[in-house]
Amino acid sequence: MPSISEKDRANLLAILDAIQKIEKYVKGLKDADEFYQDERTFDAVLMNFVVIGETVAKLDEALKNSYPGMPWKKIKGFRNIIAHNYFGVDAEEVWQIIHKNLPILRSNVQNML
Repeated sequence: MPSISEKDRANLLAILDAIQKIEKYVKGLKDADEFYQDERTFDAVLMNFVVIGETVAKLDEALKNSYPGMPWKKIKGFRNIIAHNYFGVDAEEVWQIIHKNLPILRSNVQNML
């Protein structure tokens, strides 16, 4: 396991913080429709996905290269979709990412730390 710089540690902690916020915001919502109807929650979740994508971009390339199984490009790509096609974001797709991919990302980031 590579040694992690203080900058990367801070960025990984920021990613964890954004993940925890997303999980807190959607807690109690039953499905993607309810999620989408709650505009404030929907907006807050998307903003935190942007934060995650921006922060991933700030991680050192050597660190990212030491975890080739992590979908770094997809994470940054999702940020780009949200930022550049905000009104075309599919709530069902975001809902699935929250419930299927986010727990994996959280676990991987915790292991990196």
